[in-house]
Amino acid sequence: MSGKTLLQKIEEKTAVIGVVGLGYVGLPLAVEKAKAGFKVIGFDILQNRVDQVNHGINYIGDVVDKELKQIVGDGHLTATTDYSRISEVDAVAICVPTPLDRYQQPNVTYVESSARSISKYLHPGMLVVLESTTYPGTTEEVVQPILEETGLKVGVDFYLAYSPERVDPGNKVFKTKNTPKVVGGVTENCTKMAGALYRAVLDGEVHLVSSPKVAEMEKILENTFRNINIALVNEMAILCNKMGIDIWEVINAAKTKPYGYMAFYPGPGLGGHCIPIDPFYLTWKAREYHYHTRLIEVAGEINNEMPDFVVDRCMKILNRYGKALNGAKVAVLGAAYKKDIDDYRESPVIQIVELLEKYRADFVVVDPYVKSFKAAGKEIETVENVTPEMLESVDLVLITTDHSAFDYELIAEKAKVVFDTRNALSGVQEIKADYEKL
Repeated sequence: MSGKTLLQKIEEKTAVIGVVGLGYVGLPLAVEKAKAGFKVIGFDILQNRVDQVNHGINYIGDVVDKELKQIVGDGHLTATTDYSRISEVDAVAICVPTPLDRYQQPNVTYVESSARSISKYLHPGMLVVLESTTYPGTTEEVVQPILEETGLKVGVDFYLAYSPERVDPGNKVFKTKNTPKVVGGVTENCTKMAGALYRAVLDGEVHLVSSPKVAEMEKILENTFRNINIALVNEMAILCNKMGIDIWEVINAAKTKPYGYMAFYPGPGLGGHCIPIDPFYLTWKAREYHYHTRLIEVAGEINNEMPDFVVDRCMKILNRYGKALNGAKVAVLGAAYKKDIDDYRESPVIQIVELLEKYRADFVVVDPYVKSFKAAGKEIETVENVTPEMLESVDLVLITTDHSAFDYELIAEKAKVVFDTRNALSGVQEIKADYEKL
């Protein structure tokens, strides 16, 4: 293997880069690599995605429309469903989904499929980087054996590394370009090559670790840390409600401490592809070592029960007015899992809507970013925004996502009853509605 040749190509930006999977992680990464001056080929099994990219049509919120059009127009980025074109690339990143199955076990079939597609066209001097979030050991236990079935040896004939994606949809400060990157290769040279590639593309620090397992574990640690702390504050919110204490005031008081405390906030449940899912990769893997991750599992239970808690609170609020949830008119504000984005993957609103459907509430979902989503076995169409007529006609306004586009002054003035799970009305001076917070 001529490592120098690949390193030279990276330094000269003549290396052709492949990105497998053009979703929330893959497309922004492909765009940054193309903006850095590399020729990039994006691979996806969905023809619609490929066609959109090749026409410069953006479908990911964190990608700038103008930048995508420019790099496609300049020929720096093309997309294809033809995986034989992997033979053209010098380095390829795997950015495919790693969902959980119905038993909360990792499903790495997309990773396996991608590795097999790459193995058909693997050539000496090629770099393969897995970016999909997964359990510690995936790179060496799943991807490496598939690639080595070709007869090529890692660290001798090709390079293999793991570098976890760090994507926070809607974050105005940290994007793919400036977020620090962690890289761990199977061998020292693998780490060196992957690190060189990311340094040639990104502005953020590239932090090298000793192995793929370390990089895989650190990603799980990041999201498990958030999962557990959110579970803690959700449990505090439930207790504070029983005790008649405002959890939001408690948090605001606690965060005045300049050390030893980091503010987390309660909500209607966890959403997104990372925090609700990633910790269970570790829970599953831990069984191989006869270890039971008790804290992680309890945190998952608490967070998963929040939609039920929210709907139960809705019932109690309506009961004060002699109304049952059955037949009550409810406006659910927000389908996305966090504010000002169109991503509703694992959104707690899906479970809330299913519960409202189960209890036969007459509900409408309002979201300026999400046009429709699947819940309760059907497609739920949303309305773009609230109106005075809507607010006056419903029995309860349930705020599940604190989108900036919502007119909170109008909601506070026109709604009869508001249940706010996001403390969204905190800045409103006068609230005429009967108002409750999580």
